[in-house]
Amino acid sequence: MDSTKVNVGCCIMVQDMPAMAAFYRDVLGLETDWDGGGFAEFKTASGPVSFWLYSGSAFARSFGARFDPPKGTRYGFEIAFWLPTYQDVDAEYARLSALGVKFPAGAPVTYPFGIRNFYVSDPEGNLIEIGSRNAQIHI
Repeated sequence: MDSTKVNVGCCIMVQDMPAMAAFYRDVLGLETDWDGGGFAEFKTASGPVSFWLYSGSAFARSFGARFDPPKGTRYGFEIAFWLPTYQDVDAEYARLSALGVKFPAGAPVTYPFGIRNFYVSDPEGNLIEIGSRNAQIHI
């Protein structure tokens, strides 16, 4: 497989589709055509089917298996949303702070290797990194 010609998608198996779809749509602001069913695809700059939620129980039923939902925060998984600049990271942190979102690692940090980021958890405990590799400011 030629990795330079492959698009990558990321799916989170979820327990509570309405709560999770609302978080990614209404809190994080991702666009979706979700109709209330067991699958929600979000539009990103990466193109179609790059990020989606799938009801864990619906997924398991599709191949005749049982779904045993995870317990607690899932620190073994992280999804990252990369913004254009550090300024955008700070603006998103301020926006989410105003909505009462909790930040497990605190305010944005700029690391010596050039990334500025912060973390949030979704309603089911999945870790979300919001960051940028670009210190330049939009003029």
